[in-house]
Amino acid sequence: MTLNTYLTFEDNCREAFEFYRSVFGGEFSELQTFGDGPPDMGVPEEAKSFIMHVSLPIGESVLMGSDSNPAFGGPVVGNNFSISYSPPSREDADEKFAALAAGGEVSMPMADMFWGSYFGSCVDRFGISWQINWQPPEATEPDH
Repeated sequence: MTLNTYLTFEDNCREAFEFYRSVFGGEFSELQTFGDGPPDMGVPEEAKSFIMHVSLPIGESVLMGSDSNPAFGGPVVGNNFSISYSPPSREDADEKFAALAAGGEVSMPMADMFWGSYFGSCVDRFGISWQINWQPPEATEPDH
């Protein structure tokens, strides 16, 4: 079973996902605009270049998103969620955190935490909340 995150933006989904791709690497597995849809979708001309769906594989997960379509009504980014990233190393944690926080706001700087993880949180320049949580490998007990 997999749980993936889907983000909705007003009109800057492409910019946000290009940024996420620069942070995490990889290529989009899907990228469609509203203009790629059938004509009967009723998309206004000014929204046809907006992203209807984008998928960016990250490890075993997929970050997905779209712009809201004014023809369907739409909200947008809320603050009732965070994306949690579990990096493979402390160095990767620092690298991803610095990239995500650039132009955004640091909520909690990266630091060793009482629960044993190296953790930090930030809001990126697109208003998305991120939690970076690196769990060091368990120390091996010496034989007695």
